[in-house]
Amino acid sequence: MTDQHRPHTYEEGTRAPGRADGEATRERLLLTALRLFAQRGFSATSTREIAQAAGANVAAIAYHFGDKAGLYRAAFFEPLCEPQAQAEPPWLSHNMPLAEAFAHYFAVFVEPLRQGEASRLCVQLRMREMLEPTGLWAEEIANDIRPLHEALLVLLMRALELPQPDDDLQRLALCISALGVHLHVGRDVADAVAPQLHLGPEANTKWAQCLVWQAQAMVEAERVRRSTQPEDAPLKPRRVRAGARKP
Repeated sequence: MTDQHRPHTYEEGTRAPGRADGEATRERLLLTALRLFAQRGFSATSTREIAQAAGANVAAIAYHFGDKAGLYRAAFFEPLCEPQAQAEPPWLSHNMPLAEAFAHYFAVFVEPLRQGEASRLCVQLRMREMLEPTGLWAEEIANDIRPLHEALLVLLMRALELPQPDDDLQRLALCISALGVHLHVGRDVADAVAPQLHLGPEANTKWAQCLVWQAQAMVEAERVRRSTQPEDAPLKPRRVRAGARKP
């Protein structure tokens, strides 16, 4: 919201705060709102509760965000949560190797991990938004998730030399994106079974490398499958004989 659209009344003290104080207040409100909205949802959280928990006046919410809906939107969409997908990402360059392109693609998923608790709250907020929709999740799918998916399809078509995406390529794209999504949705599980994977200054870098390796392996497996399996043949799981040991 630009300054010209903000209300001119501000009741936190006798005068409007300086820029540094104002930005600090906005940040506290945003972080507090993210936590409370993630825990309780939009309807069950009041602006008074948010302001009190943030140590700010209720009028500060109107000043910085317009209203409760504006604050919720900011907590949901701002870079605090995740980088926004680009309609024409630079990693679609024809000259970029597949591994480098995947590294740029997975940065959308890895970078939020560097924000610690805020990243967890953003995932929690999206889970709650799915259960108690306000329309923002559908908006994110249309404006961020779908364009990122379509860009990934372009990259995969180029890597596999396909003229257009088919259903199997759609499945491959969704499986590759699931690698990144699971970093966040499955974080609690990972912390429970292998907490060391998220410890140390190099943890996120190692995750990024692992995602690239796995995605490359999936593309290569799809390349082999297409070269050895008749077109339109159904995907069949490998059968294991009774009593036989699984590999």
